[in-house]
Amino acid sequence: MVSIETFRQFANAFPNVIELPHFEKTSFRVNKKIFATLDVSSALAVVKLSPIDQSVFCEFNKEIIYPVKGAWGKQGWTMVELKKVKKNLFIDLLTTSYTLVSTPKSKSTKKKNNE
Repeated sequence: MVSIETFRQFANAFPNVIELPHFEKTSFRVNKKIFATLDVSSALAVVKLSPIDQSVFCEFNKEIIYPVKGAWGKQGWTMVELKKVKKNLFIDLLTTSYTLVSTPKSKSTKKKNNE
């Protein structure tokens, strides 16, 4: 189990993180990009993963870690049930999300995505 306070501590421990409101949730951003959101009322987190990382993490338990419904989920956005997820697994999820969003894309990667 990961408490709301523990989530905030871990998310804000990464370099250059800014915590801001995002609709009815709280977002955690790096380089002006969201890597995680927190819904306090339902104890749900959403993290940004690559499609490959998403499939790997979801294999642990699809009732605890699962893609967001629709197009957002196909882009790697992944739900995490904070009351059920183990702390070490959650740290890995959050670290993977932060790393994905905080790492600048190379020019060749950007060019391929725009073609």
